[in-house]
Amino acid sequence: MRNHLFTLVVATALVICSGAVAWAGEGFDARATDGHVRVSADRAEQLARESRTTPPQLQLFRYERAPLCREAAGQWTRGSSDGTCPELANTAGVLRQCEDGDSIVLPMWRQARTTPTDPWGPWQQIDSGGCGVDLLPVLTEADFRLLPLPAPALTLQPDRGWVLINIETIVSTDPAPVTLRTDLLGYGVTVQATPTRWEYHFGDGHTLTTDSPGHPYPHHDTFHRYQQPGTYAITLTAQWTGRYQIDGSPIWRDINGTALTTTTSAPFTAEERTSRLVSGPCTATPTPPDC
Repeated sequence: MRNHLFTLVVATALVICSGAVAWAGEGFDARATDGHVRVSADRAEQLARESRTTPPQLQLFRYERAPLCREAAGQWTRGSSDGTCPELANTAGVLRQCEDGDSIVLPMWRQARTTPTDPWGPWQQIDSGGCGVDLLPVLTEADFRLLPLPAPALTLQPDRGWVLINIETIVSTDPAPVTLRTDLLGYGVTVQATPTRWEYHFGDGHTLTTDSPGHPYPHHDTFHRYQQPGTYAITLTAQWTGRYQIDGSPIWRDINGTALTTTTSAPFTAEERTSRLVSGPCTATPTPPDC
């Protein structure tokens, strides 16, 4: 995918927090190093959404995205929420790449007060902004595994309740992707999950791991030959990969991890059949005793 470039205003150093306890008490996913607080853009956006659910007269924190501006004397200052800088100040920063269809996001600023009757304190920058996709929550591997992914389809050939030993028992599955809907931190999410790898356990100690979903006879490429008569069941485990799109965003993101689903066939027998001479046709009624 082609990328296009945006100028992203970023701070050379994040703001110093005068009260680390206050930041932690608000629930920041922050790492404090020498008094500097670093907050991810999606976490800052989540805090801003939570703050907006409180009536303005009761809020202790308020948030706004605005550019970081550099004055002629080299001083850094906060711009306006419309993306402009004060007179004689310029936006200055580094070159940033965003995916096609995505847009630039300005840094987040935060104001705080101790009680609802206190005056607001100074604006402090709490993230460096980024691309629009940076503000959205991430669907993790753990989230992916909680989705109701279907058990894999397991097809046996022949499928008649018994197979012959030393003859190929053909197995196959359906590789079709599935589309699921879920919710992530208040966002609607579409997930596309695709089975990409399969592992068969044939019940006699043998396994087959393959990237092929298999094909029916005579073009089959996934099969097993049982060596001993007995009763068996086949267990199939599918490995799923996925990608997701959050409502309102044009960007599809890959899920960093996989999920597994499993199914097991009904029990069947593996039988040994031998040929022998008989005195007459075995289709006769009643069946001849030597058939």
